Order: sequence, then structure tokens, then C-alpha cells
Amino acid sequence: MTRLGTAHPDRRTFRLVASSPSRRAIEGKKCQKDKENDMADGAMKVLLAIDGSEPAGLALGLVADIAWPVGTEIVVTEVVETGAGLFGGPWPALAMVQVDQIEADLSEHAHRVVDQARDRLEQPGLDVKAVVLRGRPATAIADRARAMAADLVVVGSRGHGTIESLLLGSVSAEVVDLAAAPVLVARGRRTERIVLGWDGSTCAARAADLLRTWPIFAGSRVRVVSVTDIEIPWWTGFPIEGSATMMPIYVDAASAARTRHEELAREMTARLQDAGIVAEAECRDGDAATEILAAANASKADLIVMGTHGRTGLKRMVLGSVARNVVQHATCSVLVVRDGLPSSAS
Repeated sequence: MTRLGTAHPDRRTFRLVASSPSRRAIEGKKCQKDKENDMADGAMKVLLAIDGSEPAGLALGLVADIAWPVGTEIVVTEVVETGAGLFGGPWPALAMVQVDQIEADLSEHAHRVVDQARDRLEQPGLDVKAVVLRGRPATAIADRARAMAADLVVVGSRGHGTIESLLLGSVSAEVVDLAAAPVLVARGRRTERIVLGWDGSTCAARAADLLRTWPIFAGSRVRVVSVTDIEIPWWTGFPIEGSATMMPIYVDAASAARTRHEELAREMTARLQDAGIVAEAECRDGDAATEILAAANASKADLIVMGTHGRTGLKRMVLGSVARNVVQHATCSVLVVRDGLPSSAS
């Protein structure tokens, strides 16, 4: 189906810069869950999943460079697959060939990797642990995050994985699908320049809450990007943008949608500024994932922050996901926040 802003090169881009940041306190009772409120001035629980690969090294570097609140707990983990999982499929003949020795060697290597990472991250005020897990990587990581009530999971953009993971997608993408906690897919070591994908949804509101309340984002600059993704209905005869055959009522609806997204961007920008964050707004027309990526590239963003409704299984595979597309194609780090409890930004 044709989309306005994507089929033609003369895509309209609206750039809205809000007034200078206000220092007034945000009034009213917040609806955010107690855990996030407490974390605004306190410690965090972070799970860092690595495997000795270059992308995992970027994730380690990012975690090492962040100024974590005093008392933060960081668990560094690597997952050792067992049995047939080592080979990415049900091939028992291969799995039985020296599988015990292979597992032992992998376990020894994993312990060495996480111990070295722990030593690098240790500093006064932080509680850093090294843990080796066993099982299917994405599942083991998500389960450990739930068990420790992690506030954040950090992974590299793509790990070693197995033959099967190379065919079906990276472990990191699956962790984004499975983990209840926000997942940061690291592709660099900085988080100063941030793009927030904003559409006013509850999942996007949770993502915005993290920017306003997590101390690790203090001092960051945020560009609030709201995208008007307008589909031309089949009953209009698939007219091109600006053609005389496009129904006036639809043109009015498209204009109203753009105006609404401009308002959304301005409102969130003001909220961030009220929290003392330097922020500006930008509105675009087109496919949401494409335009968020374009905005990130244009602004040389270090990090994209966005929410996801958390679709899994066949529904996600058929319909796709804006968050998943951004994670797969971004050149910078991406923080994905799953839809959950009501948010104070909604």
C-alpha cells in the first residue's frame, strides 16, 4: 500500500524547536510504578550479556563508560549452550562427538571472559558479579533478567551464536522479543545524543519515562521524533500525493494527523525540558522505522530510544515491528522498552 512521504523524494519534514528548558518541577502525582520512581535517585540492576565477540566488546565498553548510580548491581554473564544446542539443531550424531569436552572448553572460556569483564567494570560504589549460564542463550538471558528483577539488559548487536541463530536471526534480536526489562542493543560507547521515537502510545511513554528518570541519561541531548505514517486507502484509487483525484476528506484527515503529531512532539519535548533535559522536536512523514533511522543518521545520534508493544511469534513475523526493524538496521545503539504498566508520560 502506498504511503505518503515514502513514495516520493519531496518528503515533507517539519522541524520544531521548543523554547529554552524550564526548571520548574513537574506537578501532580506520577502514575509510574514504584520501582522506577525509587530508581530515579538510587541504584539500578543491570544484566550485561557478552560472549567474547566484537559486538559484545562494544556492549562492555558502553557499560564501562556509563556513570552508574552508587549501589548499582551489574551482573556480567555468558551463556554456554549444551547438547544439541551447540550445533544449532537436532543432529544427535554431531552432538555426541566429544560433546562433554566441547562443553567443558566453552565453559572454561566463558568463565575467563566474564571474569575479565568483571575486573574491567569493578569500581567503588558498584556491585559487579560474573556468572556463567547454561542453556539456550536468549532464553537463559531473559530468565536471568527476570530472576534478578533487572532494570536493564545490555547486549551486543550480534554475538557468535550457533549455525541456527545465523539462519533465524541474532540472539540479541530474540532477547529484545523475550525480555520483560528494557533491552539496550549496543553499537557504540556513547549515549550523549539521543533520538526518542514518539507516537504518544503507552509503550513510547514508558521509554520517555526512562529518559526523564534514569540518572544515566543526565546531560544527554534528546531529539523527539514523531512520524506521521499515512496510508492511502484502497477506495481512493491509489492516487499519488497531491493529485486531483485524491479525495478532499482524506487530504484533510492527513493534515489533521500531521498536526496531531506535531502537537505530540511539542508536548513531549516540553516534558523532557521540564525535567532539565535539553530537547528539541522533529516531525516527519513516511514509514515510522525508516524515518526514525533517517533522523538518527542525520543527527549523528548515539542512541535510539523507543517503545514496543511486544508482539511475539507468528503475529510479529507476519506484521513486522517498527522496533525490530530499527534494531536490525540502526547504525547506533538502540534501547527498546516493552509496553507494561501505566506511565507518567502517557
